[in-house]
Amino acid sequence: LWTGVARADAWLVEVDGPVGPATADHMIRGLEKAAESGAELVVLRIDTPGGLDTSMREMIKSILAAPIPVLGFVAPSGARAASAGTYLLYATHVAAMAPGTNLGAATPVQIGGPDIGPMPTGDKDEPAPASPTAMEKKVVNDAVAYIQSLAQLRGRNAEWAELAVRDGASLSAEDALEQGVIDLIATSQAHLLKQLNGREVDVAGVTRTLNLEGVALYQHPVDWRSEFLAVITNPNIAYVLLLIGVYGLIIEFYSPGIGVPGVMGALCLLLALYAFQVLPVSYSGLALIFLGVGLMATEAFTPSFGILGLGGLIAFVVGSIMLMDTRLPGYQIAMPMIAAFSVVSVAVLVFALGMVMRARRQEVRTGIEHLVGEAAVIESVGSDGVALARLDGELWEVACADTLGPQDRVVV
Repeated sequence: LWTGVARADAWLVEVDGPVGPATADHMIRGLEKAAESGAELVVLRIDTPGGLDTSMREMIKSILAAPIPVLGFVAPSGARAASAGTYLLYATHVAAMAPGTNLGAATPVQIGGPDIGPMPTGDKDEPAPASPTAMEKKVVNDAVAYIQSLAQLRGRNAEWAELAVRDGASLSAEDALEQGVIDLIATSQAHLLKQLNGREVDVAGVTRTLNLEGVALYQHPVDWRSEFLAVITNPNIAYVLLLIGVYGLIIEFYSPGIGVPGVMGALCLLLALYAFQVLPVSYSGLALIFLGVGLMATEAFTPSFGILGLGGLIAFVVGSIMLMDTRLPGYQIAMPMIAAFSVVSVAVLVFALGMVMRARRQEVRTGIEHLVGEAAVIESVGSDGVALARLDGELWEVACADTLGPQDRVVV
């Protein structure tokens, strides 16, 4: 029966670029749709520098639970399966690489706190590395145990897997094949499928023989959902959405009735919060950003001659730098972005303070004080002798020692 999923004997799903929420979503849904379509196997083409641990583990869970064989293929030539990509390759039922590719460097990057530390260079004058902390040991040992369990499950080289984690070791495709890290080398997808034809693969405890003679390969496209997720989970985009949302709500609160800033602010803020839910965010940094924006907004509307504004700016900058709780490249907020928003916030603050100071130097135009010295004409005198004068469009009772009549002129 037609299920709405493209039908083919084999599916090609790409893991291209940093591993993150969007990459995980694309791959996991690709495996699910391939299984629904009755595909013979899925080819996972990998080219990644690594990425987030949480996203990587979600992808590996999906591979291990797949009811069909998943074949990892590091391609094309020049591609790599570094860091998280090495774990993904170890998790697949069959691991292959194209000539001129590499894998490894799987040492986990510390999330929060100090880095694991630089790799030794072998220089005799190099200072002795600092002893790893208890947390660093826990992170590395956990990663070692994880990749070794994958190696044992797939019958691959577990000793080198440990080196890839502890020492950041890397291998070329040829060396990886020689050391039993991968199963074969293929120059292309067609060459890969040809070598796999007739191969036996263990899937969930059941041995399956791959029949790939004349197989049709369907490439799972990146749909709008994955593209949208990739955009909003970009740390810089999420950061911009957050600030637009906060400033939009502030404008709406101080100028109610406009509607547009409030609606746009709420939408942007919800999108930003969703993105931060799947990103490694420091909630201390997020709180400092909110505090900073709040203090600067307070300074603009209830001036304290710069004290609140300066404190808000400092909290805003520090919070922005702390926001992404990881040292992974590609998951940092660009410093020019932080500087630009800081400058804009300062400009708005200075503009608001300038307006306040100019307003204080102007003549009083509202309240009772501005009526002093104004002239008015008596409009009527009541039977009780109370005279009424019209001033500023309103009728005022006139208190005067002299007796007043209509059309008399009086001065406040």
